[in-house]
Amino acid sequence: MDAAQLKEIQRPIKQRYRDDPGVAMITLRAEGQLSDSEVACSVATGQALVEAGLHPATGGDGSLACSGDMLLQALVACAGVTLRSVATNRGIEVSGTITAEGDLDFRGTLGVDRDTPVGFGEIRLLFDLDSTAASDDLDELVATTERYCVIYQTLAAPLRLEVHRV
Repeated sequence: MDAAQLKEIQRPIKQRYRDDPGVAMITLRAEGQLSDSEVACSVATGQALVEAGLHPATGGDGSLACSGDMLLQALVACAGVTLRSVATNRGIEVSGTITAEGDLDFRGTLGVDRDTPVGFGEIRLLFDLDSTAASDDLDELVATTERYCVIYQTLAAPLRLEVHRV
């Protein structure tokens, strides 16, 4: 896909959102089915069924997906799609890799030390890009990706998170 094709696809969508901002508010949904016999949960991704389970650091055998890894994978996927979209719109040829690394102290999630936070303490998003574009253009590409990446912005800013039992 080139910039003209992407802009042509997005033009009517953007105009619709300008004309009626309410239609831009969409609720995404994920659902998981608890396993009857394993410490696992199956999640439909739209393309496949992913079975998530315990990370080896919490007693898993490594055969099931780890939800922490899935969070980092979602960040990488979102950043990658965002970067490619911005690069396409700007006519920048770019390839390379995006890596997310997250530091997690498993004492928190296992309740070994109540003072140890549960969850990631730090996440790093690393862009290793190959391009003939100027360094400043690549810096701006990464900055714009940071600005418009949904998963990055969700993790970077506090949000209201609710839990309900239905």
